[in-house]
Amino acid sequence: MTQQIESIARRARAAALELAAASTEVKNSALGAVRRALVRHSDDILAANVADKKDASTLVEAGAMSQALAKRLDLQGSKFDAVLAGIDDVMRLPDPVGRIDSAVRLDDGLELYRVSCPIGVLGIIFEARPDAAVQISTLALKSANAVILKGGREAERTNRALVDAIREGIGETDGAPEDAVQLISTREEVRAMLDLDRWIDLIIPRGSNELVRSIKDSTRIPVLGHADGICAVYIDDKADVDKAATVALDSKAQYPAVCNAAETLLVHRDGMERILPEVAKRFREAGVEVRADTASKPFFPGAKAVTEEDFRTEFLDLIIAVKTVGSTEEAIEHINSHGSHHTDAIVTEDSETAEYFLSRVDSAGVFHNASTRFADGFRYGLGAEVGVSTNKTHARGPVGLDGLVIYKYRLYGHGQGVAEYGSGLKSFRHETIGHLGGGPLSPGPREP
Repeated sequence: MTQQIESIARRARAAALELAAASTEVKNSALGAVRRALVRHSDDILAANVADKKDASTLVEAGAMSQALAKRLDLQGSKFDAVLAGIDDVMRLPDPVGRIDSAVRLDDGLELYRVSCPIGVLGIIFEARPDAAVQISTLALKSANAVILKGGREAERTNRALVDAIREGIGETDGAPEDAVQLISTREEVRAMLDLDRWIDLIIPRGSNELVRSIKDSTRIPVLGHADGICAVYIDDKADVDKAATVALDSKAQYPAVCNAAETLLVHRDGMERILPEVAKRFREAGVEVRADTASKPFFPGAKAVTEEDFRTEFLDLIIAVKTVGSTEEAIEHINSHGSHHTDAIVTEDSETAEYFLSRVDSAGVFHNASTRFADGFRYGLGAEVGVSTNKTHARGPVGLDGLVIYKYRLYGHGQGVAEYGSGLKSFRHETIGHLGGGPLSPGPREP
């Protein structure tokens, strides 16, 4: 098993090195070929998806799978169309590789550039949503990374059909190695992959808290990801009633089975008499189950009493925990101590209060008068995402193309050594290079 997975990782490394030198035209050509292959094999892909959904339905009936997880499997109709549209979006995005974000003249004829480059080989472990296989693969291709995918067992047939088509499309493109996308399928293979820090540069898990923590505890490879999506909406006492009800409802009910849906509603006590009746009305109409604290419970007839555990639970369903607070500071403290640092929102007409909240809530996304459901790579214009990160290094929030590149320093000289600078014969200039020759930055050796 270890040798087999190491072979996969070695091939991924070779593919990553080849892809790192590929032009934008080659990468976009590969993406176009992938799209055509998915369309060509759509009948097989959708048939595989039907089989996976049938098995999932049986598991749901037996109580062995949640309905929320089963919903994420669907790839039919508009979902498949959205997958194809996502590839078009990635093709239109600027190439993130080879961008110069810093240029410094250390001395005459000695120029230093910081240039974006791929991370290398990504190991990505995800549950349920098979569309993630396409999103991840296409973003990896555009950013010149190789990827080893491990999807959940619940979507095994669909993932295999998708990856087979993706590899076929890549293989039809000159200069694009099909081993840039590979698929593994068992937990044993994952365990073997997590030991390959020599070949794999980054692990991105997408799934439950249990999955993410297990991955982090099992590897020396850097891990980028998030565990739970425990998002909160805080309604300030100076909130507009309609805005408050709209944001709260959309955050919870627009699509509850995802990590950016709100699980907690915090309401300032001074505003609850004015605001909660409308919020309660809309929740009731949408079938939202409310678990409320003592102060808010009268506004939600039939609501269950909320528990401390409810405020630490990712329901992924039409369930929300409601708590009243006496101040914005109390709301912030609750979010920072109970939330998952994913996405949190404030509804208020007081701009100073909003800025106070946005600057002090320690989350990857902080919103003012907008639904937490906007926390999404596609909605941010990132061309979908490989995952959402609550880390504080490298990438945070929805991770799109920019989160899949790092940088390297390129130094162009004319035979200089450091000895003369150390001896004091020469000194560094450290001048920022703007435009050279009136055109855009173009690194390369120049006459001193």
